[in-house]
Amino acid sequence: MQQVVIATRKRDSEAVIAALQEVGVLHLRPISGGPLNTGSLSGQDAQARRDDERMLARAESTIAELGAYRPAPAPLPAVAEWEGVVEGAAVPVSTLAKQRQELQSDLDVERNYGDAVRALARMVGGLDRSRRLALVPFLLQPTDNLGDLEAALRETLPERYAIATEQVGQNRVGVVATLKAERDAARTALSKVRLGELRLPGRFDNMPLADAAAAMEDIRQNGVSRQADLNTQREKLAQQHGPALYAVRDALKDRVAVHDVRAVSARGKYSLVMQGYVPVDRLGALDATLDKFGDSVCAELHPVDEHHDDQIPVELKNNSYVKPFQVVMGLMSLPKYGSFDPTWVIAVFFPLFFGIIIADVGYGLLFLWFGMWLLGKARRNEGWDLSFFGAYVPPATLKDLGYVVNVMAAWTILWGFLTGELFGTLGEHLGLFYINPELLNNLWSWTGIHYPTEAAHGAAHHAGLIPTLFPRLETGYFSNVALVFALCFGIIQVLWGWAIRIQMGIRHKDPIHTWEGIALGGGVLGLIMMAFASRAGKDFGALTNFGSPLVILMWAGFIAFIVGYIRIIKHFPMLPIELLSQGGAVMSYARIFAVGLVSAILAKLCSDVGWAMYERIGFLGILIGIVLGALLHFFVLALTLIGHIVQPLRLHMVEFLNPTGFNNETSPRYNPLRRLSPSPSAQVPVQPVPSAVSGPVK
Repeated sequence: MQQVVIATRKRDSEAVIAALQEVGVLHLRPISGGPLNTGSLSGQDAQARRDDERMLARAESTIAELGAYRPAPAPLPAVAEWEGVVEGAAVPVSTLAKQRQELQSDLDVERNYGDAVRALARMVGGLDRSRRLALVPFLLQPTDNLGDLEAALRETLPERYAIATEQVGQNRVGVVATLKAERDAARTALSKVRLGELRLPGRFDNMPLADAAAAMEDIRQNGVSRQADLNTQREKLAQQHGPALYAVRDALKDRVAVHDVRAVSARGKYSLVMQGYVPVDRLGALDATLDKFGDSVCAELHPVDEHHDDQIPVELKNNSYVKPFQVVMGLMSLPKYGSFDPTWVIAVFFPLFFGIIIADVGYGLLFLWFGMWLLGKARRNEGWDLSFFGAYVPPATLKDLGYVVNVMAAWTILWGFLTGELFGTLGEHLGLFYINPELLNNLWSWTGIHYPTEAAHGAAHHAGLIPTLFPRLETGYFSNVALVFALCFGIIQVLWGWAIRIQMGIRHKDPIHTWEGIALGGGVLGLIMMAFASRAGKDFGALTNFGSPLVILMWAGFIAFIVGYIRIIKHFPMLPIELLSQGGAVMSYARIFAVGLVSAILAKLCSDVGWAMYERIGFLGILIGIVLGALLHFFVLALTLIGHIVQPLRLHMVEFLNPTGFNNETSPRYNPLRRLSPSPSAQVPVQPVPSAVSGPVK
């Protein structure tokens, strides 16, 4: 990234900014202070900005009311027609939006009050049209006592009232009839027993009950069809006005962006100065663009100061495999410029951890189907309307999500074959997977485990097509192996995180963070080696056996911690406590084993329940077992899926990235000035001058 300063004549500034929008490489940075004017525009510039922003806001609100997503590109109307295009769509759309809002309000009122109003209308007959009588409706909760209300009415209006109630759902609605002059007295009686008058919202407030009941009955019968008609009208308006409206909206955004650029630039009476950042590989495009303006533009480059400049933007650049995982990185802040980009680490380990946790061929095939479905929508240029979440996923994001889901599915299927799981133990019941004691002993005997040949699984447990190589469900003898296997990832990633901390400290010439990384990295290494050398605390006498490389690494790590701690003790006096916390960070990777084992046990129970129905009932049991097992698997997967995704993400965000310092600092996203509306270069008025740029961009 290079910092660039661009100076131009004020009269050419609009053409220069438009050209910069066209090339789309300059990330602007506001200029503050100095001899030139900065900040808000004034005079004619301010008025032009207000006019464009007003029209843009009108276009934006109309698009929002249409509920339309971006249609196919349409030609941009002439500038003189923009206001007509916007107003031509805004007037009918706002009228229709008002009708839809009023109808939705009526539907909500009918849903909440319809039954109560109809009951009240039946009770009062025609009394609601009487000139002498007043009606005060009320609502009784199941815990309210009608006798208390009657006592209050007798005290306030002795012999001058009538009361009726009717059950509606769990509550009771009622009405008090009294003389109009004594309506307030009846309301007072209601308030004495903590009841209030039932008031209808909106246009129904002053209606007679009979009229309100008739109106709500009409809404109940015809409201949904009216709403469908209005939605159809909205779709037609979207098809009619959407393409031109989007084209004008984008062009207005470009014009407003020109005003924004002027506002963040330094302005004099005859000049304008911009500053920003350009990636090194795009300097040629910037140079070619500014060359067109000759002496009317001067540009100067400066190397960025990545150690002290917090405003340098960041653009993630990754290969074709890693790039789709930037959608996962969107859940985190961007790395600081010049530091470590963890996207490729997440691309490698996140789907791997997910696959180890789920580790089921059947579930993996379901994820593969879902990933292919997402990719299919993306290929058809279709988005995913998640209106119940108030969200819309565009096709480009669906493409990345589908890719990520497919990678997760591939690891899930692979680990499903290793663990011998197909919808839990269904594969075992079908004879697809089986346990081979001799093979397992050959594979894992070096860990000290031995498959118990006297296991009470029966001969069927040892017969099938594909042997299980990682039997995590065999908790009687394999749990420790699976647990240590998961912890190995913690050992790798936590030590790796502190190694990155050391590297970044050396690169930025920051001795405090360098020695912090040496101290905690060495201390964590010492704790890990101590655990292995002492066999998890069973033999502390082995810690003095200097013939063991584990013991040598342990003491080297502890010495590194002591030396590092002494160097930074005044900055981090509580570092020994942080060391214990980092030891806990390694242990956090046991989640991979624990969450995965719980998932496997639940899947096993689902399949075993369904298989038991087949064994007990026969053919009918097959049908019942399939339905019951499928429902249980769906329920368990839906209940646990979020946790299976969150746990690997948490291990990366916290346990791995905290030591690197990733979560302490961030940089803004590279967001270059770009043109949204299509614009041929002929529309950009360029001042033809023969001379070269006075400050060439190299």
